[in-house]
Amino acid sequence: MSDSTQTIWEDDDYVYIPEELFKHLPPEYRAAAEARKQQGSDMLQIADQDIKSLIRLINAVPTTASLGYIYHRLRTTEFDVTSEALMEQELLTTAFVVTYSRLFVSGSGAGGFSRDQIPSHLQGVHDDIIDIRHKRYAHNDRHGSITGAIKIDFDDTEVRVNLQMGLGLYIGGRNEWQELITFLDERMYERLQKILGRLSAKTGYKWKFPVGPGPDWAKESG
Repeated sequence: MSDSTQTIWEDDDYVYIPEELFKHLPPEYRAAAEARKQQGSDMLQIADQDIKSLIRLINAVPTTASLGYIYHRLRTTEFDVTSEALMEQELLTTAFVVTYSRLFVSGSGAGGFSRDQIPSHLQGVHDDIIDIRHKRYAHNDRHGSITGAIKIDFDDTEVRVNLQMGLGLYIGGRNEWQELITFLDERMYERLQKILGRLSAKTGYKWKFPVGPGPDWAKESG
């Protein structure tokens, strides 16, 4: 049988019939299928803008999920006074800052958040993240958390150049970052429910989105 052969299949809820096979259905079935198809097309047209909003919101879900997991790693990764441990914290902090900032920039995958939506007592924390993103992680501008200098020694035969560098970061992440993550998760859920509510009101159908328990690591770091 060719891979292009159209077949009918079913699951626990529906029977799926490729559109190419409609002409082979009995007239009454074909009429019912065409009516349902038109009904769905009309509904999607009515709900078009809200569906686009839903897609944008869903596109941001992996970003917020990643943010929570990165923070979990920051909180649970053991730290020793070694260069490897320091680089691990730097790597995770970079991932956290860049991922968080992604929710506040324009683009189809952005979260569509703005600074004004953040609780006032967390806006300073937000500003610090955005500032360090711009000046330390996204560009090579000088940020106060990094210091660098060279020390030059010389004698009669050679000049010795030594690098002196300071690197500041929050070991285990900043405590307030957890509150920011919780706020973003709650706001995402609120937006989802508002969109589903509008879709239900416009179409006359109840729109639902599967919501289950969070992963175990989220409970551990929450």
